[in-house]
Amino acid sequence: MPRFAANLSMMYTEHPFLDRFAAAAADGFEGVEYLFPYDHDPAELRRLLDRHGLRQVLFNAPPGDWDAGERGLASLPGREAELRAGIDRALEYASALGCRQVHVMAGLVPRDATPEQRAAHRETYVANLTRAAAQAAAAGVDLLIEPINTRDMPGYFLNRQADAHAVVREVGAPNLKVQLDLYHCQIVEGDLTATLRRDLPTGRVAHLQIAGVPDRHEPDDANELNFRQLLAVADELGFDGWVGCEYRPRAGTSEGLGWIKDHEGAQHVNNRGAQA
Repeated sequence: MPRFAANLSMMYTEHPFLDRFAAAAADGFEGVEYLFPYDHDPAELRRLLDRHGLRQVLFNAPPGDWDAGERGLASLPGREAELRAGIDRALEYASALGCRQVHVMAGLVPRDATPEQRAAHRETYVANLTRAAAQAAAAGVDLLIEPINTRDMPGYFLNRQADAHAVVREVGAPNLKVQLDLYHCQIVEGDLTATLRRDLPTGRVAHLQIAGVPDRHEPDDANELNFRQLLAVADELGFDGWVGCEYRPRAGTSEGLGWIKDHEGAQHVNNRGAQA
């Protein structure tokens, strides 16, 4: 059975951020993820996790100036010192929150970048991830990289699964992994069942995320993907990581969670059938 984590940056936005932990726990979630923790004291966040019996399963390293449109630093030449400082800060929060995974965003490439400039971004990306993985390994933390679709985030450096896996292989650090968001992957590449069957057995995929396509709402029957089937494939392949629910509810978050009950019901029926 999948272990679902509520993404508190997108879900429960009808509540102030610090109240979302209680709301997620009340709906039965055991894990949470979100974009960034840095506006809050880590001790305060840890108290909320402990109070509500939640695990922090993922957050992002500092992305540069988010409000100004920056979306990560790892592939940006000339920003190496800022990235190193950001990784240090992320690892401090990871230690305080008991979180074993941190997503490192790649950043944006100019639309008119030449092949030579793109090559420089990739060289910077590999070098930065090599250093960052060594920083994180000393803290017992896995770093994740995530291909993101070009519709939601035009110009993002990393878009395709094969490119992410190539970077992970090149860096060669056992604690550098791939974050496979099925929403982004469907928009860019499709063929999700084949992607899961190809990539999960490699051991390089540490975290899955889901959302309905095309509108990034609940992963229910009102979208173009069959998440029951996709998550069943992940189960079949022995995936034991968390599945982050990174979607925007159509209305109230709690009111839209019927898809989880439907999924659990289908799994129960399938398990009974397998035992018959």
